[in-house]
Amino acid sequence: MRMAKAWAPSNIAIIKYWGKRDVPLNLPAMGSLSVTLRGLHTETEARFEEEPGQTRVLVDGMSVEGTGLARVEKMLQVIRRQTGIDGRAVITSTTNFPVGAGIASSASGMAAVALAMSEAAGWDSTVEERSALARLGSGSACRSLYGGFVEWMPGVREDGWDSHGKVVAPADHWPLDVLVVVVDSGKKKTSSAAGMAQTASTSPFYTSWLERNAEDLEETRSAIAHRDFEQLARVGQRSALMMHACMMSGDPMLLYWRGGTIPVLEQVEHLQRSGSPCFFSMDAGPNVKVFFPPGEGAKQVALFEQLPGVECVLSSGVGPGGGIRE
Repeated sequence: MRMAKAWAPSNIAIIKYWGKRDVPLNLPAMGSLSVTLRGLHTETEARFEEEPGQTRVLVDGMSVEGTGLARVEKMLQVIRRQTGIDGRAVITSTTNFPVGAGIASSASGMAAVALAMSEAAGWDSTVEERSALARLGSGSACRSLYGGFVEWMPGVREDGWDSHGKVVAPADHWPLDVLVVVVDSGKKKTSSAAGMAQTASTSPFYTSWLERNAEDLEETRSAIAHRDFEQLARVGQRSALMMHACMMSGDPMLLYWRGGTIPVLEQVEHLQRSGSPCFFSMDAGPNVKVFFPPGEGAKQVALFEQLPGVECVLSSGVGPGGGIRE
């Protein structure tokens, strides 16, 4: 038996990815740029047993079937092709934050699986190759192998091996605070994959949003390089709102927000109007991530905890990328 353990963090995109140019390979229709989150992660053990058998995946003690299992199998096919390893694969993962609630649990989970399987199989691969492998399981997982500020390169190759994460700046370059305000820890009704396809094919705003992508990425890189919080807030919050506008304007409407989402957004607006630097971002889910300059987030935790509909507030910040556990 061959076994390895790995971990990988969640990440939150500042410039959003929503839509694919190649569905089977999870190749994005646009570039994106994220922050790797400190303290929110998945721990995974992968082992290859000597005897053959069906792949088994467990997440937080629950057996994974259907789409989740198929995603792991897709990565496993690459591992077997690269290394020649056979035998039954058994994957066991635990996550320390809500799964399927728009907090990038799939990014964290699939990145940890990619790392653990690659190590257990003895694949002598680069971090870029493992990032591209993680992308097959979940597109944004390619960013969770890296720490700090990470850009997902869309790539141009048909096989997708040039579509992977790339570090824009390390975690210690700009240690922003991030509060993850959880208003609904349950699983979302519409998966990201289904939502992307629906939005891309029906929203009248989608093409206009795509056309802004290169400009938004350049503005965000500049903001990070110069640690310009005002500029980062402007482009980051706009990207999140434009993505959700595309979702809401599709046919049928795709609405991930819940009753508790609005009070959080209103509180962010109040802080901004009162002169407190902050901005929000949201992925495909109802929960809100609020960014602050270094050292400012902890001062606002209680303010968000008391809002109606808020289940809890997770304190985070810019953190390191995933890796192998000894």
